Amino acid sequence: MNAAGRVLLTSAQETTTTALLTAAAARRGLDIAVLDGLDGQRLAGRPVHWYGGPLAAARIAGPLGLALLEPEDGWLPRLPREFTRRRIELTTLAEAWALREPAFVKPPADKSVPPAVYADGTRLPRTGERIGPDTPVLVSEPVTFAAEYRLFLLDGEVLTGSRYARFGRLDPAPLTAGAAGFARRLLDAVGDTLPGAVALDVGPLADPYDPAEHWAVVEANMPWFAHCYAADPDRVLDVVLRAAGPAAELAPADRRFVRGPGTGPGTGPGPGPLADGVQPTG
Repeated sequence: MNAAGRVLLTSAQETTTTALLTAAAARRGLDIAVLDGLDGQRLAGRPVHWYGGPLAAARIAGPLGLALLEPEDGWLPRLPREFTRRRIELTTLAEAWALREPAFVKPPADKSVPPAVYADGTRLPRTGERIGPDTPVLVSEPVTFAAEYRLFLLDGEVLTGSRYARFGRLDPAPLTAGAAGFARRLLDAVGDTLPGAVALDVGPLADPYDPAEHWAVVEANMPWFAHCYAADPDRVLDVVLRAAGPAAELAPADRRFVRGPGTGPGTGPGPGPLADGVQPTG
């Protein structure tokens, strides 16, 4: 990718990942811009890439000609059970209100409903700025991940990644062969159901009654709104640039994964881990 004239635009919220990615982009010769107070006319006609939140992205994508890639809302519940190891359903908040047993509930696209294990549907919020009865949510069987890893994938290959948590607590560490191997098996089986650039969270389940290591998918994320933790920031940047860049450069296979105005590709996660049964930590 020719860096001449390209811009990495970031939100005003400073994070360690923003700092790492902007440093990597500057080394390649990209210009860096911050959205806060930005006059959008200054970037008109230039190839822009984005790293930041989905609400700001919804405002700028059209004017700046951005194509923002995102996994489909129903991707996780459609996976074969061998890759999820738990029951997962895409439904509405109104239907989740009727739950009478514990379940892990989260929106597929944002944090409008706090991701958590709820004792039953009566504990779920019923009012809020961005929620209503038709708000889509993922409802899944609660499980515990012994560790969680984030991998950054580009065109069906694992570019980089790292561990980000152990038993729900933030604990970054290098990527393991087990995590990378599970991701490759998943890509071999269903790689065509993911965008060409995506962040994938996986981990081994903790089961006191089964000492064998069983890997499962936690979720798939938008790279342009995902922490890199201990992953190689230069390779993370490769994925971010593809996942949030000029619509004119969009690969045909990725058109169905483009985030629509204010929604995901069918409707469409946040920067931190959203493991079933685990509070977000990032």
